[in-house]
Amino acid sequence: MTKPPATVTQQNPWQQLRQFTRARIALGRAGHSQTTDTVLAFGLAHAQARDAVHLPLDCAAVASALDRAGFATLPVHSAAPDREHYLRRPDLGRRLDEPSRARLARARPDAAPDVVIVIADGLSALAAQSHGVPLLCAVRERLPEGWAMAPVVVAEQSRVALGDEVGELLDARQVVMLIGERPGLSSPDSLGIYLTYAPRVGRTDAERNCISNVQPEGLSYAQAADRLVFLLRGAAALGCSGVALKDDSAHALPDASEGEHNAIGND
Repeated sequence: MTKPPATVTQQNPWQQLRQFTRARIALGRAGHSQTTDTVLAFGLAHAQARDAVHLPLDCAAVASALDRAGFATLPVHSAAPDREHYLRRPDLGRRLDEPSRARLARARPDAAPDVVIVIADGLSALAAQSHGVPLLCAVRERLPEGWAMAPVVVAEQSRVALGDEVGELLDARQVVMLIGERPGLSSPDSLGIYLTYAPRVGRTDAERNCISNVQPEGLSYAQAADRLVFLLRGAAALGCSGVALKDDSAHALPDASEGEHNAIGND
């Protein structure tokens, strides 16, 4: 009898650990190379990440979902006229175009709202469209009684700092950006949250607080909303955000740190 040919594919002994992480570990090998399935999986993940960067935000669908959830909305656009300019000129994504600036100036309320929330495409419109509205609903349930929310702003071709100008024009005490993070090879739809107290043009990243990796495989909507409202309360009490506002929610909210990764910047 002839012996069956030996397979050239060698399984990695850590294979069973892959069920606990989306990281690319225990890939195995075929000779000195990766196996065909891992090469194809990497190519798919890379394509999904690239698609997430270029996918446009369906503002009409987001506005419709917000309307069904009982939120008033204000659409705005950055000074970047299209995706090509947005990717090549980050500075344009940090400022509003003139029609949007005028629209927000007209919408400025008589009494300063406690918070304005912006749903922005950022570097992953897929994340903003998938997670923005359900996260916002979870946040609304947890806001302190009596807090006034401005209409939700839906922003296209937006960077994080666009929220500073939005908050300043609406005279909001705090601005929260729900924005798509730069896609990774295992997370094309990760949403980031950026909080800035007393927003105005010229604020720096050191004056913001960030909660990242909001997605089904990361931080849940409930966990993210708990942490955000914790920080909103803290910023209101302290009168500032950023490095001066320590995030102690891990002690106050035992499950808050589950699934969180470090922030993946949008600027």
